[in-house]
Amino acid sequence: MVLWIGLDDTDSLRGMCTTFLATELVRELSTDLDLIGYPRIVRLNPNVPWKTRGNGALCVRFGRGRGESTPIGEIAGRSILSFPRSTGNDDPRSVVGRIERLVERWACFGDPTTNPAFVVFRRPPTARLYWRAVRRIISKEEALDAGRGLGLVREYKEGRGVIGATAATAWHPHDRTYEILAYRHPIAWGTPREVDPESVRRMDRAFPSTFNNYDHENARIVIAPRSPCPVLLGIRGDHVKDLVGAFRTVRSEPADRWLIFETNQGTDDHVISALPIEPSTTVDFRGDVTRGPRTITGGHLIFSVDGYEVTAYEPSKQFREKVGSLVPEDRVRVIGSVRDSPRTVNLEKVQVLHLAEVTRKIANPTCPQCGKRMKSMGRAAPYRCARCGVRRPRSAEARESVPRRLSLGWYEPPVGSRRHLSKPLQRMTGSVPSEKTSLEPARFRVPESEISLRSIGRLSRS
Repeated sequence: MVLWIGLDDTDSLRGMCTTFLATELVRELSTDLDLIGYPRIVRLNPNVPWKTRGNGALCVRFGRGRGESTPIGEIAGRSILSFPRSTGNDDPRSVVGRIERLVERWACFGDPTTNPAFVVFRRPPTARLYWRAVRRIISKEEALDAGRGLGLVREYKEGRGVIGATAATAWHPHDRTYEILAYRHPIAWGTPREVDPESVRRMDRAFPSTFNNYDHENARIVIAPRSPCPVLLGIRGDHVKDLVGAFRTVRSEPADRWLIFETNQGTDDHVISALPIEPSTTVDFRGDVTRGPRTITGGHLIFSVDGYEVTAYEPSKQFREKVGSLVPEDRVRVIGSVRDSPRTVNLEKVQVLHLAEVTRKIANPTCPQCGKRMKSMGRAAPYRCARCGVRRPRSAEARESVPRRLSLGWYEPPVGSRRHLSKPLQRMTGSVPSEKTSLEPARFRVPESEISLRSIGRLSRS
């Protein structure tokens, strides 16, 4: 039997990170239990108003390991091993006290918006809870009902974290990615991070199975957070076997620890195909542009698709230039989150399905009797020959096609403006070779000398 431990809402905008608490949990429980599979980062509905940053919850599984172990991290100088299967019949009550001590030590209880909770289940809830939590807003009562009879629940303050903690254990992946997360030494928390940009660019080129590493359009590192949390950097990818090598390519300040997580990041699990649109959901629909783009205060761009307002916000940078080339009668596929007031779809990516023809006038029509150019009788009025009095409609004027700046296909914001859950075009187009994945750890072997913290590249201080 596996103990399913879910954890959420322990961080704040001023510091901490729930994934760091997960590493402390692994550090504590792996001394006498075995880690089963990968620890999991499970992102939930990004439109939830009370989220901290990326609305991520954690799930870690422990038991008595069976099968061949795989190194997936290093904490306190000790290699962290993961097993594909488990035996035994451990009681959830046996670990509750240890988890409580860690939560009470590390969670940001002083932040009024932080409401931690954790669960320890003998088996996970049905996947239905996950799908509702990643696509809609669910209540605490709904989460408690889903976990009833499965094990133990511990809440702190308002206990809203029980929603994410329970939903994280309910994730049954149909698509998944991986992330290697490295953490800073505590003495460095809150200070500027030292990560060499050129080494990140080099890593991005050398490991095409990784994604969202570097914003080339705006020359910005994306693998390093800008908050004062304990994370040094995180590299995401489709192939778990590439992540350690990618990590070793980056030159940075020394890492205190690192761990590989299984995640739903970059999967579009949050997207639903449903009309009419509902607030706090992320929708996928097709339609014709009914009103062309216009720029409003703040640099945001708004256009209409079948009557729905769609917005590309200023932080999406160059993406707005592409969206700004749309014209009425273009047909598009829109993926974006629905804001309640003002009601608009915040664009995550767009697919151009059909381009309307755009023309421009090059000359007035000629008179069919005398051959001279005709004159306009006014805006939207027909043309008239001054000599013969012959009239012709506006459609008779000579026009030529104007090349469009858009082509058919997908467009997405720069790397630094994408949401955690949004599937990058790199994954949608199949440009990365597929790799068979399962709930079991991938079978890769890296020599211990290559995965130690001592071998990770460091910035020169000369």
